[in-house]
Amino acid sequence: MTSLIIGLVAGCFGGLVGLGGGVVMIPLMVRFFRLVQVQAHGTSLMALVFTGLSGAITYYMKGSVDVWASVCLAVTAITTTSFGARYANALPERQLKRAFGFFLIIVSLTMLSKPFLAHFAIHLEGWGKIIVLLVSGAAAGFLSGMMGVGGGSIMVPAMVLLVGFTQHTAQGSSLLAMVPAGGVGAFTHWRLGNVVGKLLPGLIIGIILGTYLGGTLAHLLNEATLRGIFAAVLIWQGIRDIRKTALKKTAVKD
Repeated sequence: MTSLIIGLVAGCFGGLVGLGGGVVMIPLMVRFFRLVQVQAHGTSLMALVFTGLSGAITYYMKGSVDVWASVCLAVTAITTTSFGARYANALPERQLKRAFGFFLIIVSLTMLSKPFLAHFAIHLEGWGKIIVLLVSGAAAGFLSGMMGVGGGSIMVPAMVLLVGFTQHTAQGSSLLAMVPAGGVGAFTHWRLGNVVGKLLPGLIIGIILGTYLGGTLAHLLNEATLRGIFAAVLIWQGIRDIRKTALKKTAVKD
């Protein structure tokens, strides 16, 4: 039941703002299931494949998916995701947790700054557009494998600010690209023993339901207030993780 609720919350968040939901799922799994950080990342990424699939279907039904852009993103993301997963597996627990804490803060600040960054948007066409999609896909793929997240925190801003996509189309395209890329990273984590299989059924069911709900709400509601609430929670969680690793480091020295 706990894994079902975590999946539901993560799926709703991911569908609403176009992220994978791992930024919510990972801290909750570490807290309630006492997973080590790399296990939370691997299990999250495995479950997030279903977030991408469910969310992409919901957005596609609303006409908010650019399939060609998703293909461009996925092509390079697939090649870098496994490297990110292996890098995460090689990092000590404390360093990975600290990196994830900083990542949460960066994602939160990006979410909060979206309305302001939109004023600086440029709309590239032709090869410029393709290059942006390929590069952002590569960066998002590595980040996805390392952090156990979908990579939307990189792909969505790039599509909105540099390609000229609407927010909804960027989110839908990001979710679709997440399916093959996340699958490669999840498989790598599984081979490395970082996936806790017994949690997956509840997480996946919750994610599918939550992503449909979040994707539907994204087309009906103003996300500004919800974005602010989630950003505040993530910043708090990120600072908490960074402080914990700092305290552990001090304790080890003593």
